[in-house]
Amino acid sequence: MALTAKVRRLGNVAVVDLNGKITLGENTGILRDELRSLMAQGTKNILLNMQGVSYVDSAGLGELVGAYTTATNQGGSVKLLHLQGKMKDLMQITKLHTIFSAFDDEQKAVQSFGASATA
Repeated sequence: MALTAKVRRLGNVAVVDLNGKITLGENTGILRDELRSLMAQGTKNILLNMQGVSYVDSAGLGELVGAYTTATNQGGSVKLLHLQGKMKDLMQITKLHTIFSAFDDEQKAVQSFGASATA
């Protein structure tokens, strides 16, 4: 199943609803292109909604780390929302939970970007 990415705006936060698998090849390209497009438009606050993501491989993790690094270098940030079971475990094992802020509540996640994130 191909990855889909739908963008919603909540104040100055872009919420990217991801659905499918983030795996090497076309799927990581879809994620990369979406994030590059958002950053090119000047969007600095990106929240990746992982609720519909069923699987992430090492290339997918690399893509998430790349997005985080790019956003951070441009003065922005990438945060994660609704990590599912295996993804939560993966973040612990790889220690990526130490760099990514992850939330289970969308409103709290949006607020975490700062006061200007309120719609």
